[in-house]
Amino acid sequence: MTAEILSTHTPALFAAAAGRAAALLRAGEVVALPTETVYGLAGNAFDAAVVAKIYSAKGRPAHNPVIVHVDSRAMAAACASLWPAMADRLADAFWPGPLTLVVPRAAHIPDIVTAGGPTVAVRWPLHPLMPAVIRACGFPLAAPSANLSDQLSPTNAAHVAKQLGDRIPLIVDGGDCNVGIESTVVDVTGPEPRVLRPGMISAEAIAAACGGMRDAERGMRKEDGALRSPGMLAKHYSPRAKLVVLEWRDEADLLARLGAMGRGLADVHVLAHTQIPLGGKFSHVSVIPYDAEAFARAFYGELHRCDDEGAALIVVEALPDHPDWAGITDRLRRAAA
Repeated sequence: MTAEILSTHTPALFAAAAGRAAALLRAGEVVALPTETVYGLAGNAFDAAVVAKIYSAKGRPAHNPVIVHVDSRAMAAACASLWPAMADRLADAFWPGPLTLVVPRAAHIPDIVTAGGPTVAVRWPLHPLMPAVIRACGFPLAAPSANLSDQLSPTNAAHVAKQLGDRIPLIVDGGDCNVGIESTVVDVTGPEPRVLRPGMISAEAIAAACGGMRDAERGMRKEDGALRSPGMLAKHYSPRAKLVVLEWRDEADLLARLGAMGRGLADVHVLAHTQIPLGGKFSHVSVIPYDAEAFARAFYGELHRCDDEGAALIVVEALPDHPDWAGITDRLRRAAA
């Protein structure tokens, strides 16, 4: 199998791609679709056999749940046995957009979607393509990132084709993702919101929308014997190359730190934002803007490039300890695990 790749850069092409994707999805296939965060590998969320195809194509472990994508708040609420008032407040503030809400699951949501747990993660994406496809299908779409399990998330169609192009029938090319990392995931099943996976919507913004919250709890945590959200495994979002996060004063300090690690400079790629080495001593030096949103948009693309160019070591300049950077810091920590 070689995936068909359809463009969406004119209204006619967009309509044709959405129609083709919907036809395949209604026939029980899985397809790769763009969102504003990363590309997703989508299938009928109500069909356990179809969701099993997603897990198989990705090599995804069964204990890692997937997010259900919807095209309205009504469709999201229909996936829940109870729709909390807190979910309405957050939906008012951030939907459609890069926010996933964890709510009590409805009985008709298959166990495979939730990894057997009592909750389901739902999101209304901002990118126009996936909601258009959902409307054409008439059912929500389970859609984890369109990559092999634990490897780098895709932020353009070429990234998807590189990893899954021989495993799925269709990739819809919606251009580069304009958020660039996965959604913020918030559990709203308790008395206060709890951030399970940080993203570009900060815990502080969540708290403001809800009228306050205690410190966000993050990391590897299980509830009722099952993970409530994807993105909570210790190692995730990882390039093939070893990745380290370092802080350095200048190029000489960076060289000294690499020397202390016993690393030569062959096949070392540096991603920097403030202390920029000249580059002659390294295989490649990339400068990513010192801005959280711009950094997030570029981050996975740069890691894909490092892998494509055969990097043995990727050195990333340490990020600011600031809420705006929490989602990117989380991805870096898991990529370096």
